[in-house]
Amino acid sequence: MSDETKNSFITVPGQARAGFICTFSAFALWGLMPLYMKAISHVSALEIVASRIIWSIPVALVFLLVAGRTSEIVGVFKSPSKLVAVAACATVISINWGLYVWAITAERTIEAALGYYINPLISVALGMIFLGEKLNRIQGIALALAFIAVSILTCMTGELPWIALILGCPFGVYGLIRKTVDIGPALGFMTEVLILSVVAIPYLYFLAINNELYLGSSPRDTYLLIGCGPITAVPLILFAHGAKRLQLTTVGLLQYIAPSMIFLTGVFLFKEPFTQMQLLAFVLIWLAIALYIWSGIRAHRPY
Repeated sequence: MSDETKNSFITVPGQARAGFICTFSAFALWGLMPLYMKAISHVSALEIVASRIIWSIPVALVFLLVAGRTSEIVGVFKSPSKLVAVAACATVISINWGLYVWAITAERTIEAALGYYINPLISVALGMIFLGEKLNRIQGIALALAFIAVSILTCMTGELPWIALILGCPFGVYGLIRKTVDIGPALGFMTEVLILSVVAIPYLYFLAINNELYLGSSPRDTYLLIGCGPITAVPLILFAHGAKRLQLTTVGLLQYIAPSMIFLTGVFLFKEPFTQMQLLAFVLIWLAIALYIWSGIRAHRPY
C-alpha cells in the first residue's frame, strides 16, 4: 500500500461507497487467487510468475492510457533515484510472487495465509527500525504476541515458519521503499513489471526452445497463463482506485479479507493439515491483529 493511499481520506459519501466496493473486490479477488493457482499447479512457479509479469503489462498499459498517464513512464526511467527504488520494489515483489505460487502448489496455503496476516505487524516493526516511528503500548503488545506465535511454530516444527516470514517481509519492505519515492500505485506497478519483463521474457524463451513451456501447449493452460496478467493487475488497480476514497481504518479492516479467505481455503477446500499448536499460534496472531486494528481505530477516532 502506497503512502499516498494510506493517508487519503473520504470526502464524499458516494466516493466512499465506490471506494468500499473497489477495495472489497480487490481483497476478495486476492483471497480467491489460491483457487486459480491450484488450477495451474502443474506448471512451474517460475513460469507462472513470468506469465504474471508479461501479461500484466497490457492490462496496466490500458489503465494508464485511459488515465492519460503513459507519458509519466518515461519520467520514471529518466530519474535515477526513482528507477532504483522501482527496481528494488520489483525485486522484492517478484520474490513474494514466486514464493506465494510455490506455497500454493506445494500445499502450504495455511503458511501463506499466516504470512499475509503478520504483514501489517512486520510493517510496523520496519517503520520502527528504519523510519524511527514510535510504537504505542498496544502496538508493542501486538508485536510481542506475533513474536510468541512465531516462536510456538518454530518450537513445534523445529524450524522458523520461513514461508510466512518471507511472504510477510517483502510487502513490509515494499511499503518501506515506496515511502521514499513519489510514484502512484498504478504507475509504479507498470514500471515494476516492465523492469521484471527484462528477465521474464528471456526465461519464457528459454523454456520454449527447450520444449518446457506450458504456454501454448494446450488451450486450457494457455488461457490460464494469460489470465495470470489480469488476475494480478486488476485487483491492484481496483485497490488503487478504492483505497484512496476510504478512511485508513476501513482499509485496515478490509485488508484481512484476503488472508482469511486464503486460510479458509487451505483448511476446508485444500484439506491441508492444521494442528492444535498451529491453531494456538493463529489465535495469538488474530489477537495481535485485533489489538493492532483497535490501536488504529483509536489513533484516528475524532475527538
